[in-house]
Amino acid sequence: MSDQLRPRSKRSKQISPIARHGRLKRSNAFANVAKVLAAALAVVMVSGVSVAALATLNVAASIKPGIELPSETEGAIPSIGSIDGGANLLLVGSDSRAGQGDGYGDPEEETAVLNDVTMLMHIAEDHSSATVVSFPRDTFVPIPECVGPDGETYSAMSSQKINTTLNYGGLSCTAATVTELTGLPIQYAALIQFNGVAAMSEAVGGVPVCIAEPIVDPKTDLNLAAGEQELKGLEALQFLRTRYGVGDGSDLGRISNQQVFLSSLVRTLKSAETLGDPFKLYSIAKAAVDNMELSNSMQSPDTMVSIAMALKDIPLENVVFVQYPVYNVDGGLEVDEVAAETLISTIEADLPPQLDSADAPFLSQSDPNAPATEAPVDPNAPVEEVPVEEVPGTQASNVYGQNAAEFTCSSGRPVEDQ
Repeated sequence: MSDQLRPRSKRSKQISPIARHGRLKRSNAFANVAKVLAAALAVVMVSGVSVAALATLNVAASIKPGIELPSETEGAIPSIGSIDGGANLLLVGSDSRAGQGDGYGDPEEETAVLNDVTMLMHIAEDHSSATVVSFPRDTFVPIPECVGPDGETYSAMSSQKINTTLNYGGLSCTAATVTELTGLPIQYAALIQFNGVAAMSEAVGGVPVCIAEPIVDPKTDLNLAAGEQELKGLEALQFLRTRYGVGDGSDLGRISNQQVFLSSLVRTLKSAETLGDPFKLYSIAKAAVDNMELSNSMQSPDTMVSIAMALKDIPLENVVFVQYPVYNVDGGLEVDEVAAETLISTIEADLPPQLDSADAPFLSQSDPNAPATEAPVDPNAPVEEVPVEEVPGTQASNVYGQNAAEFTCSSGRPVEDQ
């Protein structure tokens, strides 16, 4: 066990009986945390320029029936313009292979539908920052009583893995669980499957990713040489879902690897090449609604645009991706409650989280060829002493991640160690 993942305290977990219909079956190996991150984030990071494209009838007609959320915002649909105040948006990835075509496993195989991607984006009240929290799929959490999409009721459970919530009660149950865990109400939510990731990465025109060491993963058929690679389509999906081929081979390593992709995706979406291309913007919007199920609160294209416009001017360094803090226990992960409390307090205060600077085996590495972000320093210029201001509640250990301005590289894990 790494120092970063050592338990803060020992607690016994009481696993309550599972009250649901049918038997929870084992997810196939394709289930992963990665497959939705790029697609879902792209929806809300369109940068607000594509008002006309998102409002196009062809896009609006593609939106699927909505899903009701426990914390859903009621009232009139916001007019075109950024949303008022802050908001929390849940992004969920399903491992279901139904209707996904070839290459994702047997669509007829009876397996549980798990949320192997669970991400919460918090937009600050003044739209100055956005924090994206990834919840590791194997984290034991309490699950509240949930009502499924067909009206069936699932009893509350004291401790189950967070990735089972989609199977118990659908997207609404996942939203309720994350709210109970964090205390953050969720106003918007979106669910996506395999095809959506490939479609979204194609629509954006590919995402440049730095590979520090070759990535070879027989389990996902991924084989990437070292250097910068532009990923899209199936290859982007393979990269996002690889676990054994990167870092330390853990689910935490996969999340860190996803953050390499996501940071580059945000930079790509905010670039002139994307914002100045109406066809590309339309393609992103169309790919999103064609491949996503949305909460009732996100059914209007106007709402999508309003969320995007709230994000469009946020500096890259204030778009922060973090892992929800956990430590290893038998059979999964447990919440590091001390670090989690600090992280959530920071998010509630609308401050970008400060990240743990300690090294950890699952982390990706800095890009040695990253472009300079500061002007050269004049050695003859007078030195001005600037007082250091302490920001309360921002520093925490065991909170790992990166911001979108950071250039990082994926590091391959040798096949013999997989």
